[in-house]
Amino acid sequence: MPAEDGVIDLDKHDGVPAGAASVSPSRRAAGHPTTLRLAAAFVVGVVLGGVGVNELRDSREHREQRISLVAIPATTSGTGANSPGRVRLDGQLALINAGPAPITILAATGQRPDARLRYTGQPRPIPPGSTALVDVEVRFDCSIPIEQEPLPVRFSIKTNDNQDREVNAPVTLLFSVWYRDLLQACDGLG
Repeated sequence: MPAEDGVIDLDKHDGVPAGAASVSPSRRAAGHPTTLRLAAAFVVGVVLGGVGVNELRDSREHREQRISLVAIPATTSGTGANSPGRVRLDGQLALINAGPAPITILAATGQRPDARLRYTGQPRPIPPGSTALVDVEVRFDCSIPIEQEPLPVRFSIKTNDNQDREVNAPVTLLFSVWYRDLLQACDGLG
């Protein structure tokens, strides 16, 4: 066996030098779908990234616009008979702005069979994380026992971007600061 037969020349393919071989059209077509797939994956990634950024921005804006209000009976300044079997209580609600933005209380109303609540104060700003006392009037029907369920109260507020909004916050009458005065006023009627 001649010495040349034991050596493999990598520059030749079946007797043709490697640089002389041409790429067949079928090999060119096989590389083209891969490039298209990569380009499509890139476009899909850009679109999904843009959607994700928009969702993140919308979520942040939604959190900034979220309003969280807590209402708790705070004080009473007087009671009186309103009509037969009904008493009126003048008092204050402690309103806690648990949201991230300042709000201004414009009005409040609440009603259920035994009680009605109405805001009697002026517009009142409440910074975030703060508590404000607001004046209210509660009219109570003594012929109906005080319900265990909180009184649903709807607050009209103005946000810091001058949007008027409505917020619900329940007010618990049963065993509240107002409870004793309501019971005493009802007992005074009978």
